[in-house]
Amino acid sequence: MIDARLLLLIVLVTAMIALLFFAFAGPSPERARTRRLTAIRGRHTGADANPIEARMKKAIASQRKDTNAFVDSIIPNPEQLAKRLAMTGKKWTLGQYMGTCAGITVVLFGLMMLRGFSFVPALLVSIAAGFGLPHFFVGKLITRRVNKFTSNFPDALDLLVRGLRSGLPVSETMIVVSNEIPGPVGEEFKLICERVKIGKSMDQSLQETAARLGTPEFQFFCITLAIQRETGGNLAETLANLGSVLRQRAQMKLKIKAMSSESKASAYIIGALPFLVFGLICWINFGYMAPFFTGDPAALFGLGLMQMVAIGGMCWMGIGVFIMAQMINFEI
Repeated sequence: MIDARLLLLIVLVTAMIALLFFAFAGPSPERARTRRLTAIRGRHTGADANPIEARMKKAIASQRKDTNAFVDSIIPNPEQLAKRLAMTGKKWTLGQYMGTCAGITVVLFGLMMLRGFSFVPALLVSIAAGFGLPHFFVGKLITRRVNKFTSNFPDALDLLVRGLRSGLPVSETMIVVSNEIPGPVGEEFKLICERVKIGKSMDQSLQETAARLGTPEFQFFCITLAIQRETGGNLAETLANLGSVLRQRAQMKLKIKAMSSESKASAYIIGALPFLVFGLICWINFGYMAPFFTGDPAALFGLGLMQMVAIGGMCWMGIGVFIMAQMINFEI
């Protein structure tokens, strides 16, 4: 006869997989926008890397493969992770990132075992925290840097417009922007100017920066320059219009954030209540909640009924938070 706990676990996992499938199903506006921008860049960007640059990239890639072969072998997608680390603006390597994740996992697992936690919950929690906390921290750094870049980018466009109207070429105005605009905008424009100085074309330099930033605002800027180079026209006026459009996008995002702030606050309060109640009960009467931490060694995987119910509740809450986040995620 099937154990009731095993049956409950199977039902919870099946329901979670089904809800995740329905949550992720359907067209993605982000992917559609990326495909449109890639198609436009492909039509208006015809500059390919020269043979010398291709050989240099191949040599650098082979050297990196030799030095980081072990790290790349244990990471599912090292290129994507390296791109995320580069988006932070920090000079972090994959080895440092994976070492930090492993260190947090080992330390947390040791502390939980010393506190008397059962093996399987301690292992799962330590692995989730060891790899989840660095990922969350890197994501926060990326979001903060991208938001700062987006907020200062219209000012950089205004400076470009003034430089173009005064008679300076695009390359010289970019040098002025790199020196005058602080923060991520000046850093990225300085990298573009350095790439142009070592022999890369303007299109290649812009596309590398756009791929690293991943913001639609800078992609609009790259497409504007590519189209103007192909068709001609007044670049200063085009960039001025682009700057006004980007400011209107920022205003619309702030309006959406203000309109959804009440719902977000309610979701935060309701979502935090179970954890607050759980913490208060543990503080008032820890002996009552002790079976939740120690588990049942005779049960499946050492998980007690309370732990299985908690895992199911966390899964349901995670699915609900994801669905609510998608409901207020508007494409502008």
